[in-house]
Amino acid sequence: MEKKALRRSLLAKRRSQPLEEWQQTSQQICEHLKALPLVQKAKTVLAYFSFRQEPDLSLLFSLPKVWGFPRCVEKLLSWHVLSPGFPPKTGAYGILEPSAESPILESDRVDLILVPCVACDLGGYRLGYGGGFYDRLLSAPEWKEKPTIGIVFQSAVVSELAIDPWDHPLQGICTEQGYLRIN
Repeated sequence: MEKKALRRSLLAKRRSQPLEEWQQTSQQICEHLKALPLVQKAKTVLAYFSFRQEPDLSLLFSLPKVWGFPRCVEKLLSWHVLSPGFPPKTGAYGILEPSAESPILESDRVDLILVPCVACDLGGYRLGYGGGFYDRLLSAPEWKEKPTIGIVFQSAVVSELAIDPWDHPLQGICTEQGYLRIN
């Protein structure tokens, strides 16, 4: 299936998920992540605020780590630490994001990136919303070697996605059914 059609289909399916089921599967994903040594050892983790019924990772944010969140700046993601004096705001795409005044997180401090996905395939390739923000991030020299885990519901894991030259595979996928290490 073509990426746009697959994206539309999966987003519609995700939005139709009953709230209680969404909360339960999100909680299961968080439990699997908490049990992962990669997450346990990480001191600084990049995550996201759930949007359009993406898996909700907020249960993780009380873990004793530095949590970074993305802010869309033109065509790039800028990563910030949430600070009490700078509450998150709704950004240009309707996504909750840190305020521009909150402290910036540089790549050398980051141990792990939790990547939101519309879909993932068994090779670790992801389908996002089509803006290319994570593709640009993961191809930048300072970010490309960072461990990455795609966060997705099991119903959106497919055997194979169409791959473009700019796509970079993730190192693992976490769903409500568990963690799958890719490479």
